[in-house]
Amino acid sequence: MNPTLPAQSPRRAAVLREMGLGPLWLLRSLDAARAEAALQARAALGFASTVNAEVFSSVTRAQPAESQASPLGPQSPPRLQQPAALPVVVTEKVAPHRDSGREQRIATLDWDGLEEEIRSCQACVLCERRKQAVPGVGDRKAQWMLVGEGPGAEEDLRGEPFVGQAGKLLDNMLAAVGLRRGEGVYIANAVKCRPPHNRTPESAEIDTCLPFLARQIELVQPRLLVALGRPAAQALLNMEVRIGAARGQLFRYRKTPVLVTYHPAYLLRNPQDKSKAWEDLCFARRTMADLPQA
Repeated sequence: MNPTLPAQSPRRAAVLREMGLGPLWLLRSLDAARAEAALQARAALGFASTVNAEVFSSVTRAQPAESQASPLGPQSPPRLQQPAALPVVVTEKVAPHRDSGREQRIATLDWDGLEEEIRSCQACVLCERRKQAVPGVGDRKAQWMLVGEGPGAEEDLRGEPFVGQAGKLLDNMLAAVGLRRGEGVYIANAVKCRPPHNRTPESAEIDTCLPFLARQIELVQPRLLVALGRPAAQALLNMEVRIGAARGQLFRYRKTPVLVTYHPAYLLRNPQDKSKAWEDLCFARRTMADLPQA
């Protein structure tokens, strides 16, 4: 029997009306504190509402409740669904990179040596205007590894990825599926230095930084990689990627499954796609549950 539904707050009701979304189901295996954190995260993401406890460890689908009138007109609200089944794993797309002395040296570094190498790197033009390089942060034995694009202005100042507004949204996204920065999650970027004016990293810059990312993945040994945005997906998959087409599919980086979703900074500019990001989070959680235990 389902436990009693918690009362819907005015704030959640307002968010619900604004987004035109029906209630979502929360997962039963989360404890009360995590459940409340997930509620708050959904409110910040823009798809919070009354929830009921449902088993998240089994990764059941998020079930939308009764449709509500959309503030944009007499249309049905978007329904947050997951793929009916795991898609077929795409054959590995990563092509071998040129075997240079630099790449060989990076491939042998431990964590301390790797981060020192990243902070002192001058291998591309991005080093010329950075304040500091940004290696990565989180659990070094994490099962989840999230890969973003590159540092922004605040990350460049503080030396940690995802600490600005996009970072706050990412923390809410993690909390929405019962995760927390630094606990079973490692976060890195495709490039470790801020591109000028936060422009998209160029292919040559991504390729130059790729040995660092490859070594981080090898040291962490995550069970699942989540690419946040197109540059991260292209770094991991070594091919042109369109996020809309790649969502809901399972790729591989070497032997590690890769999922592709939107970058939090994109979601800040395009909040109408937050419901799609929620679908991707559900798919990621389900994928993790279906992976064989190590």
